Amino acid sequence: MTTTSYAPPRPAGVRLRRLSFEVVKFGVVGGSGVVVNLLVFNCLLHGLGSTPMAATVAASCVAMATNYLGFRFYAYRDRAARTRRQIALFFVFSGIGVAMESLLFYAGYHGAGLTGPLASNIAKALSILLASAFRFLVYRTWVFQHHARRR
Repeated sequence: MTTTSYAPPRPAGVRLRRLSFEVVKFGVVGGSGVVVNLLVFNCLLHGLGSTPMAATVAASCVAMATNYLGFRFYAYRDRAARTRRQIALFFVFSGIGVAMESLLFYAGYHGAGLTGPLASNIAKALSILLASAFRFLVYRTWVFQHHARRR
């Protein structure tokens, strides 16, 4: 007869504290990604005269690449397994996030008329914020899972 050992459930306070730290780390990486996203966006749109949609998609993709490094080596380093599956999931879900962010930006920029320099940045920031909720949930649930081990 085999016996299986199960760890007792963690108290709610411990789980809440762990989630709080995770949210803070996600915020640090995400915040740096927002800065990268907005800098690239403004350089492309207002500096180089790119189209609004090209600027938002390109900026989101650059931020996505820098965020992967931050999540992999900082926010979720205890869960980072460095597997092809993890990398593929990150970029698939990030791609969905870029699409969400781009659609939200389009709605603000073209639909709501947020077209000036300040208004376009507000539309961009709001689109990043809304898409980030999706990213947080999928990264912690499917990409950087608790049971992942370092290899």
